[in-house]
Amino acid sequence: MKRTILLLTIISMFSLAVNAQWAPAGDRIKTSWGEQMDPENVWPEYPRPIMERDAWQNLNGLWNYALTPAEAPRPAGFSGKILVPFAIESSLSGVQERVGKDSVLWYQRTFEVPRSWKSEKLLLHFGAVDWRAEVWINGILIGSHEGGYTPFHFDIQPFLNVKGVQTLTVRVWDPTDDGPQPRGKQVNNPRGIWYTPVTGIWQTVWLEPLGKKYIADLKITPDIDKSTISVKAELCGATYGDVVEVVVSDGGKRIATGRAVAGQPVVITLEDPKLWHPDHPHLYEMEVIFQNGSKELDRVDSYFAMRKISMARDENGIVRMQLNNENLFQYGTLDQGWWPDGLYTAPSDEALIYDIVKTKDHGFNMIRKHVKVESARWYTHCDRIGMLVWQDMPNGDRSPEWQRKQYFDGTEFVRSERSEQIFRTEWEAIMDFLDPHPGIVVWVPFNEAWGQFKTEEIAEWTKAYDPTRLVNPASGGNHYPLGDILDLHNYPNPELYLYDGQRATVLGEYGGIGLAQEGHLWATDRNWGYVQFKSSEAVTDEYVKFAKQLKKLVKAGFSAAIYTQTTDVEGEVNGLMTYDRKVIKLDEARVREINKEVINTVE
Repeated sequence: MKRTILLLTIISMFSLAVNAQWAPAGDRIKTSWGEQMDPENVWPEYPRPIMERDAWQNLNGLWNYALTPAEAPRPAGFSGKILVPFAIESSLSGVQERVGKDSVLWYQRTFEVPRSWKSEKLLLHFGAVDWRAEVWINGILIGSHEGGYTPFHFDIQPFLNVKGVQTLTVRVWDPTDDGPQPRGKQVNNPRGIWYTPVTGIWQTVWLEPLGKKYIADLKITPDIDKSTISVKAELCGATYGDVVEVVVSDGGKRIATGRAVAGQPVVITLEDPKLWHPDHPHLYEMEVIFQNGSKELDRVDSYFAMRKISMARDENGIVRMQLNNENLFQYGTLDQGWWPDGLYTAPSDEALIYDIVKTKDHGFNMIRKHVKVESARWYTHCDRIGMLVWQDMPNGDRSPEWQRKQYFDGTEFVRSERSEQIFRTEWEAIMDFLDPHPGIVVWVPFNEAWGQFKTEEIAEWTKAYDPTRLVNPASGGNHYPLGDILDLHNYPNPELYLYDGQRATVLGEYGGIGLAQEGHLWATDRNWGYVQFKSSEAVTDEYVKFAKQLKKLVKAGFSAAIYTQTTDVEGEVNGLMTYDRKVIKLDEARVREINKEVINTVE
């Protein structure tokens, strides 16, 4: 009994010591999840549920950090503790300091490899680091990565100490809006619709033991017209004689299997497949097994959905978006994915889910993920909850350059060779990363002319790279007669001022109805909305008025619409919810009722 009490006392003292090294920084508003943050248990969930293995180790938690001039060598010491995976500018990092192009951010922590891991490879995964990361293991530089929105990894097995403690060091440089790289709404001088910079590690860091041969990625392609699912496993180390087996289950019951040699897709026919739809988001479970003879080389758990996104003319000749060969009006919110305490990083998985659930509770069936890419778990939650997703490429480079002609036939904005290379590399990486998720139905490479270049080439490449989804070439930007969608923006009320008889015409942004809620404001002196009201009832009335206008425009030609926005963000107060997610600002029931009417306008 005494030993038990002593152990509990030691554990309690350790917990107090950890908490003494960390506290949320600053005095701005926080979410309830951020207020309950446990620095010993930060984002403990498996980070990649579309391709899951049992063995892994989470490296989130308190790391050492230091800021140095960009040209300085590795620091001899560190300034204190930072909570990973929260950007250094965020409250939940425990630091809340700015970095900028003239400085770099250093991280360091130690870890031990479990003795049970007798692997030939040990992958060190980073969910996302903004923007350029260099990584050392035990003082050895093992690689670097550029790109703030996509996961990357290194095999660190050859550089590990034979036993004992391993040291991981990371150096990050991020110029924010002093560079041409994709950055979304981040600026060094936040104001209006521009937000706080995000520098450094902002998604989970983790370890994964693997053999010499393993499954690196999955290409999952449903075909509802043929009732088939095609699964192609990208393999590392495959040799002649290796085989991939796919086992499909429904509700835990095995219903189909298929096999193919390494490098070939496994195609399985499903009997009377259950189709995925926002109203009934059915997912099939799937095991993918990499084997040679009777020897299992690797295995991952995954899932897929049977769904198809396409377009067709309705009885009036209007080009409509279709889901599973049936017309469906896609009605969503502009979702920027920002948090008052975590900035780019939600304080918890529960918080991440909350935004999606509340969007659906308001009667929407789609989310436009605006100039940001989320963690893999967000997309899985959309798949499971039943939410269509339009995925933006995060904006970068210079400010918008608007062309006077709607179908411009002159010279477009020209990026530098370096800027263009950065854009192309990251856009391809984003599409590769998100490809397996069935909820994603539209790719959006450009937004409001910002950094828009070689529109025809980029749109055609995007469509060729993924012909299974629609391409919205320029949301609210310089419009060209190409891609699948003509996307108009109009604030505050909906307006159909252009129409394309060959493509789907959509209202990519409208609304922005503001309501400042005292006690839930990021900034008390500079709140902004396209129009502002003083009560929830007045805002709801205005929303319903706009939705009734939209219903008429749906009949006239709109095939989708997106309301701005899911939540307040920093100085913007035009969300359905406050920035801290503590207040639902509109009458949810009234919004849901009118939203269903808008969606049902298309049959």
